[in-house]
Amino acid sequence: MKEIIITSKINVFETIQELPLVEQNLMLKAIEVRKNAYAPYSKFRVGAAILLDNGEVVVGSNQENAAYPSGLCAERVAIFYAGAIYPEATILKIAITAASDNNKTATPVPPCGACRQSIAEYEIRQDTPIEIYYMGETGSIHQSASLKNLLPFMFEKKLL
Repeated sequence: MKEIIITSKINVFETIQELPLVEQNLMLKAIEVRKNAYAPYSKFRVGAAILLDNGEVVVGSNQENAAYPSGLCAERVAIFYAGAIYPEATILKIAITAASDNNKTATPVPPCGACRQSIAEYEIRQDTPIEIYYMGETGSIHQSASLKNLLPFMFEKKLL
């Protein structure tokens, strides 16, 4: 038997103010768009802001549906919008924030599995890493230099 050991490097910023200015502004945009989430069922609001290499910032918030799996996470709303409107642009960074209407969310909330797979598609397609910053409603911010830290065994088209 052979054993594979996987390690991930995640940087931790204790406050938004510790982030570099570009990342602070990106996270503040994610916090602002989180307020637009349509989350009447889960009461869990998520906002995402994406910085593109052309300087544009694209945002998204989660949008739920009574047919529960038909909704869409904030990260996928933003990344699909970026792909549709700016198909030639490279995604540089994504800031994600989550808050619950039921309790204070102080733990950093990373992208779900479906969102990780969607981000992976773009990271692989553009052949450059996408920096990911994520936080709860309050508290520390986690930063990953690439999706590969969050999804080390990516499923991609070369496996098909």
